[in-house]
Amino acid sequence: MAGIAVIGAGMGALAAAARLAVAGHRVTVYERTATYGGAVRRFERDGFGFDTGPSLLPLPAVYRDLFVKTGKEPLEDRVELVQVDPSARHVFADGTEVALPNASRAGVVAALDESLGGQAGQRWGDFLVRAREAWDRTRRPLLEEPLWPDWSVLAAREPYPAVPHKRLLRTRVAGTVAEIGAWELRDPRLAALVEGHALAYGLDPRVTPASAAVLPYMEHAFGMWYVRGGMRELARAVHERCVARRVEFVFGAEVVRVLEKDGRVAGVELADGTVREAEFVVAPGDGAGLPARADGEVALQRGLPSRMTVLLALRGGRPEGAAHRTVVHTSDRDGELESLFGAEPSVPARPTTTVLRPGDPALVPDAAHEAVTLSAVVPAGAEITEAQVDALVAVAERAVPGLRDRVLWREVRTPADIARETGAAGGSVPAPALAAAGGRLLHPANPTALQGLFTVGGWSHPGGGLPHAGMSGALVSGLIVEGPQFRGSQ
Repeated sequence: MAGIAVIGAGMGALAAAARLAVAGHRVTVYERTATYGGAVRRFERDGFGFDTGPSLLPLPAVYRDLFVKTGKEPLEDRVELVQVDPSARHVFADGTEVALPNASRAGVVAALDESLGGQAGQRWGDFLVRAREAWDRTRRPLLEEPLWPDWSVLAAREPYPAVPHKRLLRTRVAGTVAEIGAWELRDPRLAALVEGHALAYGLDPRVTPASAAVLPYMEHAFGMWYVRGGMRELARAVHERCVARRVEFVFGAEVVRVLEKDGRVAGVELADGTVREAEFVVAPGDGAGLPARADGEVALQRGLPSRMTVLLALRGGRPEGAAHRTVVHTSDRDGELESLFGAEPSVPARPTTTVLRPGDPALVPDAAHEAVTLSAVVPAGAEITEAQVDALVAVAERAVPGLRDRVLWREVRTPADIARETGAAGGSVPAPALAAAGGRLLHPANPTALQGLFTVGGWSHPGGGLPHAGMSGALVSGLIVEGPQFRGSQ
């Protein structure tokens, strides 16, 4: 039995803490804020409730596995999971709309053919087949195993089986997400679909490798899920599982230094000068204040964009049949990408906007009101103006006609709020690990150069997103319990 200090109470850290406690270790979590969950927070006012971080869950199997492995109890005994259907409604720049069924390739193909015509569904369906091949090639090394010591193999290899394309008398294959859209999907609306999955994680589709095809594949293959009462309920359930397994929590405790002795970790020092001994330390993977990485050649994904979120309390109930999630695609794709990823990043004038309408009675004071969340990608550290909020609401009216006339009040969440709650510089939001691109979108491995120190969460392998955070917790616990010979779940 070892004493283990976990720095931070984000979802990856909680997943690691629960697994380590079940393995018989004494685990203490030190969280600098007053609560758990990291980015998975909740805002409440006047009977309205809103998720302020992730609000939908892909790959729920990650958390189902956590609950089975830490208590032989189904996740569904602790939270109510609801499959969102349609998975998303999309409103394109030309006014075309399509609602995509959840976890149904045939249904998606039919919906796209009906709404877009021109065999759009068939082209998207063929793309998903290729995306599945990329998923099959990268699932284990990127999600289920510790980062390979020879990670450069993942950096060099493009797993997406691109279709040869004749261009300017030359045969070429798509190497980026944007090229998949232009050369293989050949419809600006389908291109917006595939590029939107990269953009949602703050990735520039013009340079993001084609391996990012796994992102839409995950959604279509495994579905998108909502946790009744909001995603904060998932954080609550994981925290309660930790408490039930006798994990100790110390809130309002900022760790300022990881202590070492004779080449291995010795404990942590808190901001008040208190020293806590530990045989292992699990820390956030943002690299701040940590010793040199064992895999220092893998760069952290610094400088990724952040999010602007607008919480709207509305008069009038949610209409029957309204989509839970609507994506309103920008009418100025080039302008949006230049604003976000150009030499001088700025908030796009007409950003791609995600509109969330949960239809959950737990989030509203009564059936005569509705809670709606708007979000868009913005540069890290961006200061948000009222005019920019007004522009976001105006874009959202393409999904919710008459939206502005229904607003009782609004709450704006900025990159500064994300930075305060998660500690990420500028409020950057981590993206999932992806193969190819020279390793630019890989995250550093969980072990570090200091023996006994491991990193967890969105800024370490296998990267950002709720499922990936949960996977990082599983990898760290396996490496501590089984040692460096651990090769992931079987």
